[in-house]
Amino acid sequence: MIKNGHHAVSEPSREACANPGAAACSPEKRKRVVRVWCDGCYDMVHYGHSNQLRQAKAMGDYLIVGVHSDEEIAKHKGPPVFTQPERYKMVRAIKWVDEIVEGAPYVTTLETLEKYNCDFCVHGDDITLTVDGKDTYEEVKRMDRYRECKRTQGVSTTDLVGRMLLMTKAHHSNIDSSEYQQHTDNFGKGPKGHSPWTGVSQFLQTSQKIIQFASGKEPQTADTIIYVAGAFDLFHIGHVDFLETVYKQADRPYVIVGLHFDQEVNRYKGKNYPIMNVHERTLSVLACRYVSEVVIGAPYTVGKDLLDHFKVDLVCHGKTEVFPDKDGSDPYAVPKKRGIFHTVDSGNGLTTDDIVQRIIENRRDYHHF
Repeated sequence: MIKNGHHAVSEPSREACANPGAAACSPEKRKRVVRVWCDGCYDMVHYGHSNQLRQAKAMGDYLIVGVHSDEEIAKHKGPPVFTQPERYKMVRAIKWVDEIVEGAPYVTTLETLEKYNCDFCVHGDDITLTVDGKDTYEEVKRMDRYRECKRTQGVSTTDLVGRMLLMTKAHHSNIDSSEYQQHTDNFGKGPKGHSPWTGVSQFLQTSQKIIQFASGKEPQTADTIIYVAGAFDLFHIGHVDFLETVYKQADRPYVIVGLHFDQEVNRYKGKNYPIMNVHERTLSVLACRYVSEVVIGAPYTVGKDLLDHFKVDLVCHGKTEVFPDKDGSDPYAVPKKRGIFHTVDSGNGLTTDDIVQRIIENRRDYHHF
């Protein structure tokens, strides 16, 4: 269990409370641990899934997530876009998850809940059907071992794939148009200043949602403060591998992620990027167990003010290309001069472009949860 202040420690042992007079045996410790079960394909994990798992964890103490195998998904829904190992790793990286069960059965049964000693299972308020049209939660619903959580408004896998299709179709055609340029110039200048690249998003950010996702932990004196920056668009397995590598750079890491505003991302990524707006990207990154804090709308150049303000010990960047700032300068010149810049190799070269291509090619199967 990663002790980064984001999620519960391992379960307290029953034996620890055998002696009611023991100092360690507080009323909280004596209380039985409520074990919660969630399951799904988790094929294209987004902040909606993370929010479901956050809500499920809040209903109990210990969250176990069952992830279906490629074979099981193919049988009921068609082949998944992402492989088993990729899907397992994505779910493991979500900070509210305490344990995952690989190759969990597609139909949730009482037997599964008993096997993993779970009190009940939690699912979103939508119906999941088997290949022959049966509700996959029928048995646990009947036995009153089922709880429901709210779906996250404004995001779904279908919606995100729709944005990708829109992006690939529109790219090259509207990027140079005067309307697009006007949109870009007006971006952020009032209610009508919609981004042409994330304007289709129906997600409404609230301070409450950020609070729910944030760790709320301040860095401690002994922590190593590590700063990374980027778009982190369509948060994916390449990002997880990178952040895990960054996290492992210190014994007590406190990882701060600087997220660039949509307009800045579009400047260096081009096409119709980003696919997710800055509010969506904030939640996606905050849900990752390796991240302690997010700077929303970080300056592109990592300068003296930012480094001093956050008391940054180390600045990391992956193997991806570093684009110069608007004036042609190196955005990492200051940390390099201070000797605190470090290039890390996560061993995973997957980019958002690769993800988009993979999903577009598999778009007939984009209904996976």
